[in-house]
Amino acid sequence: MHSFSLSPSVKRFAVTASSVQQRLRGQRSAVMLGACLSSLVFSSGYVQAATTQTHHTTSHTRHRATSKTTSASSKGNPVILTQQPGTELDREARKLAAEDIATSRRHKEEPLVLIGSAPLSTQKGDVALFIELQSAALCGSAGCSTDVYLHKGQDWVKILDSVSGQIAVLPTSHRGMYDLMVDGSDRWLWDGNTYQDTINAAPIGNLRGEIEQFQNKHKNTKSR
Repeated sequence: MHSFSLSPSVKRFAVTASSVQQRLRGQRSAVMLGACLSSLVFSSGYVQAATTQTHHTTSHTRHRATSKTTSASSKGNPVILTQQPGTELDREARKLAAEDIATSRRHKEEPLVLIGSAPLSTQKGDVALFIELQSAALCGSAGCSTDVYLHKGQDWVKILDSVSGQIAVLPTSHRGMYDLMVDGSDRWLWDGNTYQDTINAAPIGNLRGEIEQFQNKHKNTKSR
């Protein structure tokens, strides 16, 4: 076999080529490593941003829920009035409102009897009966009125007479009875015997007076 020897210029070229090749490999590795690190940093930032956004959304949702709860508690629990034919409370309501029912029937109208119940006492848990009659002969321009009765012994005692608007039971109380909110802004407080309006003005629309005026006018018109 023959041995060959490389000239110094060829050796220098080979070393240079090898060095360049190694540098290229190093650069490719660095580029790949940099890409991986950038991807990792981006992913971490994305995860952190997503986590922050989720936390913000959760906090915002919790804040809205808390606001709704606070708003609902400040307005109290509304008393829902519905028809309950055949029930004991419906029979009691018809007895208590017998005079108004008869008035409506004299005008050839069968009134719609709506009732509801709610505990008003902070200690005894006495359940009050809410009664609203709906008919053209009984409802004035301010709407139909609601009466509230409290069961004492064997009797029902009227504790709120002819108010117009939805009634809500508030969490606050006076003299052992929860406060009432009528029509969203009119607060009524218990004085030991009955509920008293905190507004000095007369009840909205003087509903009972309007009803009586309407009945008298209708009666005079028929007599002519």
